Amino acid sequence: MIAALAAELDRGIGAIFRNAKKPRQQHYHVSSSVLRTKWSYNNRINRLSSVQEHFKMRRAIDRGISPERLSKALCVDLGQINRKVTLLDGVCPEAVDLLKDRQFSPEVTAALRRMKPARQVEAVELMIAANSITVSYARALELASAKEMLAAGKRPRKGRGIDQEQVDRMEREMSGVQDQYRMIEQGFGEDTLNLVLARGYVAKLVDNKSVFRYLERNHGAVLEQVVGLVNSTSADV
Repeated sequence: MIAALAAELDRGIGAIFRNAKKPRQQHYHVSSSVLRTKWSYNNRINRLSSVQEHFKMRRAIDRGISPERLSKALCVDLGQINRKVTLLDGVCPEAVDLLKDRQFSPEVTAALRRMKPARQVEAVELMIAANSITVSYARALELASAKEMLAAGKRPRKGRGIDQEQVDRMEREMSGVQDQYRMIEQGFGEDTLNLVLARGYVAKLVDNKSVFRYLERNHGAVLEQVVGLVNSTSADV
């Protein structure tokens, strides 16, 4: 009798396990955009500057690789390869050194090579200061350059609808801007240091409870201006 009960119990347990539902497998869907963002090499590209790219192409050509082969390997137009290979022709070393970490169009150096070396350096410094190394800015600086600052045999390009009087006025205004830029550049470090020191001194005065109460009671408008000055300069500094 006990054996019969045990056999029946065994059959019941087996039936329970046979009828039990298998656990559903969970499938996780990851969008292709997420995969591209997380795993694509394009997310970790360290782009070369235009000067570095130029030197690499020149080195490849010096080692016997033709521009046609470079064009085919890089899937780039042959004319663009040639412009990049001759990118720095006619540009002085000082201007090249200023541009070594920048990316710019070959048309920028095309405008620079129509200037004399001293003017090239001035133009590059102005473009870097304005954070705008663009073709339009380079051509505007070329147009605003005096004739004696242009390379021998080069004539300044005239813009559409611009007469000689307007060009002369642009030259004078650009010369004034350059002088002001040099003055600001020379005194910028000292002015910044003075601002930091003055801000620290005024902030300590405002933090003094006695001074703060006196200003609040007798010179509310002055206190408001001083607090605003301390807060604004602290954010900038």
